[in-house]
Amino acid sequence: MSSAAIRARCTPEEYLVHERRAQFRHEYRDGVITAMAGTSREHSLIAWNIGGELRQQLRGRPCEAYIGEMRVGVDPAGLYTYPDITVVCGGPRFLDDRFDTLVNPDVLVEILSPSTEADDRGEEFARSRRLDSLRDYVLVAQDRVRVERSTRRGDEWVLTEFNSLDDILRLESIDCSIPLREIYDKVPLPDREPPADA
Repeated sequence: MSSAAIRARCTPEEYLVHERRAQFRHEYRDGVITAMAGTSREHSLIAWNIGGELRQQLRGRPCEAYIGEMRVGVDPAGLYTYPDITVVCGGPRFLDDRFDTLVNPDVLVEILSPSTEADDRGEEFARSRRLDSLRDYVLVAQDRVRVERSTRRGDEWVLTEFNSLDDILRLESIDCSIPLREIYDKVPLPDREPPADA
């Protein structure tokens, strides 16, 4: 999701007071509040495609999945974000009794855009991987078929790339598998093969 309009510096506590009253969502990074901008058609389709697959596979299990609306306290002293998809299994934990800031995600998914890609790959991932609960960090391109999954293996993170509609994104941490063909269903892409009846 892209961002815009930066406000003056403030504390994490001031941010939370502001955000809980705000009509629109804002992220917080080291004292700066940033308004979240709208998304593209491709972004929206990908988010709903992934969310729909997760809903089916997590049904009846002690897991919750959120699409873009759950704030995550990545670093309560300096980073609050709204990942495009967040999954938690085994019981969510929240920052406080408002139950609106998750602190123990198992999986975070970001759909890349030109305005957020550098941060999603860089500082946000560097800080997110410090979360003890986080097992998978997934980046999804919206302009071509490309999914990158970083998986925690002990103290290391292992990167796996998927570049074909025939590939399957496996999230072993939550026991889910999503075919890239489903992730990119109806998404207009320059490298998409033509329909079979064309």
